[in-house]
Amino acid sequence: MNKEEKELKRLREAQLFRSLLSIESSQSTTVMLEGKEVLLFCSNNYLGLANHPKLKKAAAAAIETWGVGTGASRLISGNLALFRQVEEKLADLKGTESALVFNSGYTANIGAIGILAGKGDLILADRLNHASLIDACRLSGATFRVYRHKDMCQLQKLLASRKTGQKALILSDGIFSMDGDIAPLPALLNLAEVYDATVYLDDAHATGVLGMHGGGTADHFQISSKHLIQMGTLSKALGGFGGFIAGNSCLIDTLINKSRPFIYTTALPPSILATALAALEVIEEEPALRKRLWENQRYLSKGLRQLGFDTLESETPILPILIGDSKTAMAFSKALLENGIYVSAIRPPTVPAGSARLRITLMANHTKPQIDRLLEELSTIGHRLQII
Repeated sequence: MNKEEKELKRLREAQLFRSLLSIESSQSTTVMLEGKEVLLFCSNNYLGLANHPKLKKAAAAAIETWGVGTGASRLISGNLALFRQVEEKLADLKGTESALVFNSGYTANIGAIGILAGKGDLILADRLNHASLIDACRLSGATFRVYRHKDMCQLQKLLASRKTGQKALILSDGIFSMDGDIAPLPALLNLAEVYDATVYLDDAHATGVLGMHGGGTADHFQISSKHLIQMGTLSKALGGFGGFIAGNSCLIDTLINKSRPFIYTTALPPSILATALAALEVIEEEPALRKRLWENQRYLSKGLRQLGFDTLESETPILPILIGDSKTAMAFSKALLENGIYVSAIRPPTVPAGSARLRITLMANHTKPQIDRLLEELSTIGHRLQII
């Protein structure tokens, strides 16, 4: 048995082995999963836009007009006029001077953080930040310190103790993707102001979800600051694919000239850009979608609490159910799937050891009867597994 086989054996024995399940239909509240129709409660398609008729029509029309690919990076010949339209819309949504589209949220984080901080600089990151932020910190070459989740006292001490003149970058998710709670952005920006630091906010799960206009965490708190840089995705609530950075024009020009993942990647295809434009229009023109999402969130959150589940400190459409050990979490997820409900079990290293969980995510187009069925199955299986 070679090294790789031994590692796979270890993962299986620890209930940490991962495999792929095939979805054979479009993304909606129900999907065909390997030949079986199931209720889907683990998609980040928060507003249901991945199958929205306006987005599908825009994608098809873009292929007819622009073709299927861009042929090169944006600095060569791939910079279609659609990019400017999307970036102007994103800057408006985020309340910034400018924005820059990347090929994914992951590459946006890798491509931006390495430019914002390097050798000799200091990065301070929330313990529960997304893996792409952690990888970006490691690749940057900067000194990297982690502060306890949303612990502003510890963050302040770390800022106060940094070397004189040392550049500091504070990293935080907007909505924490596995716990469903919201970053204390006003407190982060207050510390950034006092200690002359920059806050880099990964707003992947908040864009389109939080705020009066769907602008994300800053919109939610009705706050803006010269110390804030915002990253987001064109997937999740926007239903498509891609990532972006929003900030001042100097930052965006710097990224265009220095960010390797931006410079050396073929530009996104026109259908994806047209989809993003359509999604941004839907977010602006159909606020009722976001309203329904939050109605569903309140309904399910109340139901989970009444059943006695531990949903941590979730306050968003991401609703985790804390299980603890990976084996029980996997058994719970499997039992749900056998009963026609797809909810993933989240295990280490995605979450800390001993905090395996079910991660339920809601969509605006989930119906009350669908949520009631989820609650019924959760109750039955939860009692059987002695979770509640």
